[in-house]
Amino acid sequence: MPISTYTQAAGDAWRSMGDFAAGLVTPTVRLGVTGLARSGKTVFITALVHNLIAGARLPFFDAAAQGRLLRAYLEPQPDEIVPRFAYEKHLGDLVADPPRWPESTRRISQLRLTLEYASTKFWKRQLGRQRLHIDIVDYPGEWLLDLPLLRMSYSEWSQTAIDQSRMEGRKKAAKPWLASLGLVDPTDPADEAVAERLSDLFKAYLREARADPHALSTLPPGRFLMPGDLAGSPALTFAPLDPGGRDSFPRGSLWTMMERRYEAYKAHVVRPFFRDHFARLDRQIVLIDVLAALNGGGPAVADLERAMTEIMECFRSGSNSLWSSLFSPRIDRIVLAATKADHLHHQSHDRLEAILAKLAGRAMARAEYAGAEVRVLAMAAIRATREGEAKRGGEILPCIVGYPLEGETIGRRTFDGNEKFAIFPGDLPSDPALALQGWHTEHGEMRFVRFRPPNPVPLPYGGFASFPNIRLDRALETLIGESLA
Repeated sequence: MPISTYTQAAGDAWRSMGDFAAGLVTPTVRLGVTGLARSGKTVFITALVHNLIAGARLPFFDAAAQGRLLRAYLEPQPDEIVPRFAYEKHLGDLVADPPRWPESTRRISQLRLTLEYASTKFWKRQLGRQRLHIDIVDYPGEWLLDLPLLRMSYSEWSQTAIDQSRMEGRKKAAKPWLASLGLVDPTDPADEAVAERLSDLFKAYLREARADPHALSTLPPGRFLMPGDLAGSPALTFAPLDPGGRDSFPRGSLWTMMERRYEAYKAHVVRPFFRDHFARLDRQIVLIDVLAALNGGGPAVADLERAMTEIMECFRSGSNSLWSSLFSPRIDRIVLAATKADHLHHQSHDRLEAILAKLAGRAMARAEYAGAEVRVLAMAAIRATREGEAKRGGEILPCIVGYPLEGETIGRRTFDGNEKFAIFPGDLPSDPALALQGWHTEHGEMRFVRFRPPNPVPLPYGGFASFPNIRLDRALETLIGESLA
C-alpha cells in the first residue's frame, strides 16, 4: 500500500476524532444531500429549512408532531472554506411574484441548522432543552459518479466511455465526437489544440446526452458537466482516446498527455472531494428524478439503474460503533427519494416507490447487509400541484392541477406558464418491471410536465406560510428522528 494511502487514512482518523470530540458538547449530524441535475436538491434543502424554522405541521416527524421541537435556527457553518448554501436567495425565488424555482446546484455548499428540542429520555430532560446541529452538505450527484474513476486507469476509462457512447440512446449525441476521435492517432505528438477540440466535443456529447429527451445519468467525469471554479483548467481538458490494442505509448504523445491530465483530475479533484466532504457524512438522502428517466424511455431508465448502483456502491454505509465514529464514520441512514411525486396522482405514489426500489434493489441490499437503514420514498419537498378530476369520453380521470412551466408540451399543446391546467398524466404500471422496459397506457404514452412553484401564502405577522409537501416529514424522521429522541 502506498505511503500516501496511510497518510490519508491517518488524516481522516484525526479529523474524525476532532469531529467526535466536538460532538460531545453539541451532537452534530452531517447530512449529505445529493442527486443528479434537476432532481430537486436546492428545493429540498430550502423547503426542509423553511419548514423547520417556520414550525410547520409535520405529522410523521415525531419531534415536531409531539411538540418536542422547540426551536430551529441557522448558525454560521463550521467549515470556513466551503461556500454557504444560499438559503435566503433560494427562498426569495420561491416567494417571488410570480414564484420561480431556484438555480440548480453547481458546486458543493453547506448550511448549519440547529434544533433545540425536549428529549424523550428522563436523564436528558433533567438537563433542560437539548441541541442538535445538522450540517447539511449539498453536492452534485455528478461528482459522486466520479468516485469509481479512482479504481480505473485512463485506458480502462477510455474503453468504457467509448463503449457506452455506442449504446442505444447515446449514438446520435456522440456522433461528432466519435467522428473526430477516429481521425486522431494517440501516438502523435501532444497537441494542445487537438486536446481542446476532443475535450470540447466530448463535453458537448455529455451535455446533449443529459438533456431531454435522453435524460441519461452515467456521464462521468462529473466536473465536465459542472466544472465549478475549475472551468478551462488543464485538469478538465482531456477526453478518452482509443488505445487501438496498444499497451504502451511514447513519451510526449497525445495519449500520455491525456493520461497525465486524467490522473491529475483524480488526484486534485476526485480524491479531495472524497476526503474532505464525502467520507465525513453520517446520513444521506439521494434525490432521483425517476419521472424524467421514464420520459426518456428504456435507455434512460437502464442508465439511471446503472447510476443508482454506482452511487450506492460509493457510500461508506453501515452501522456505526464508537470505533467507527472515531476513525471511519459510516453512513447509517439513507433515504432514496423519487422526487416530483406531485406530478402524479397519489394513486401512483406507491408504484413510483416500487419502481425506484426495483432500480436500486441490488445496491440497497448491499447497504442493508452492511447495517445501514435504507428507505425509499415518493416525495415532493414543495408540492406544485393539487389533485382533481376531469371527464373524458364519459370516464372520470384522476388529474393533477397546476401551472405548467413555459415551453412544456403535451402532444401539440405548448404551455405559456401563466395558465392553470388539469392534466391526466396516466397511471404507472403495477408491475415495476414493466416501467423499466417502457410501456404505454390505454390513454397513450405517459408524459410528465414540469410545473412552476405554488403561489406563496403571506402570514399576517410577516413572512410566508410553510410550503405544502409530500412526505418531507417521513424523510426527516428517517434521517434525524432518532437523533432527537
